[in-house]
Amino acid sequence: MRVSIADVAKRANVSISTVSRVLNRREVVSPETRRRVE
Repeated sequence: MRVSIADVAKRANVSISTVSRVLNRREVVSPETRRRVE
């Protein structure tokens, strides 16, 4: 079963856009949020 960005966002309690930012190595994501997504 594949995990979608939406699945990760829901589990980490963040938006889909935030998950995308983490995956694309954007620097605008706080370290705490990055840890929750990763």
